[in-house]
Amino acid sequence: MPETSDYPMSPDSKPRTGLPAIWSDGLGRASIRSVQVLLVITLAWVILWSITRVPLVIIPVVIALILASAISPLVRWLTGRAWPRALAVVASLVAILAVFGGVITGIVFLVRNQWKELSARAVSGVDQLHGFLNTGPIPVSDEQINATRESVQAFFTSSSFGTEALTGVRTAGEILAGMVLMAVILFFFLKDAEKIRGFLFGFLPADHRAKAHLAAERSTAVLGGYLRGTAIVAAIDGLVVGIALAIMGVPLALPLGVFIFIGGFIPIVGATAAGTLAVAVALISNGPVAALIVLAVVIGVNQLEHHFLQPVLMGKVLSIHGLAILLALAAGTMLAGIIGALLAVPLTAVGWTVIKTWSGRDTPVPVEAGPAESVPG
Repeated sequence: MPETSDYPMSPDSKPRTGLPAIWSDGLGRASIRSVQVLLVITLAWVILWSITRVPLVIIPVVIALILASAISPLVRWLTGRAWPRALAVVASLVAILAVFGGVITGIVFLVRNQWKELSARAVSGVDQLHGFLNTGPIPVSDEQINATRESVQAFFTSSSFGTEALTGVRTAGEILAGMVLMAVILFFFLKDAEKIRGFLFGFLPADHRAKAHLAAERSTAVLGGYLRGTAIVAAIDGLVVGIALAIMGVPLALPLGVFIFIGGFIPIVGATAAGTLAVAVALISNGPVAALIVLAVVIGVNQLEHHFLQPVLMGKVLSIHGLAILLALAAGTMLAGIIGALLAVPLTAVGWTVIKTWSGRDTPVPVEAGPAESVPG
């Protein structure tokens, strides 16, 4: 019988793979695999770097993709009732814009109507805060308060604040342009989703296209479920905090509840930041005791969200560990700021869904009976 070993019999010979002997042992194969891993990491870094260079294009595309995943059930419902697809898309977008515009308009009018009340109550609230700082558990002297106030005034009158203001104006212009671009992309994603998907998957080998379509369908379901679940959780947070503020007589209770709802779309930090604003308004208008009560309500709502609402509403949709969400959030914030924090979790969920679909990890494995034991006859 001829020798069939894959390893060379002498140092001068070559293996059947055609590699020199130095690459055929365990260390050589590990070196080759390490180089392959480094090349993949380099490619991923180049892709991420390229994406961060054109945020005005990439970010609207990603946001439009997430919104399309959430709005597509409404479009399918309308098209199932003999609506032309283009008309169904336009009607869905107009309805969403009408709701969003109505909410923003209502917030503006509420703030204008209650601003005088907040200003009047802020005077007594500041006096209460001043007395609390002077006589509280950690006393703060008037000299320290005046020094802090002078520092804030110096910042607002400095040239750096003017530079920041100009930067803010430019950023606002970029945001407006991005919103217009996002609306156009969203329309075409909803109208021509199948055509776009077929065009992109046409570049793949024929035996991979079915799996790519399956991964796209599952990713769309994950994105839509994530956005809808996040909206429900954020609505509950805003409703609970808004009711608590209204019961305590804190001005701007409804707008603050809406801000907490909006902040709920940014995982971990969004609701906390919006809750801090609610605590600050309660502190200025109603005093330290009311602020402590609002703080307790915000903390309780956050605990309810993390330990009950999110696991129940989104646990099966995302199937991602909390540590992975935290790391994705940190990476997204470092790469793209607040927008990165907003998009990090859904993109991570989509990436994990694609990996599971492509590798077959989420495909149930049929249980087969083991081989029968041979019984000596």
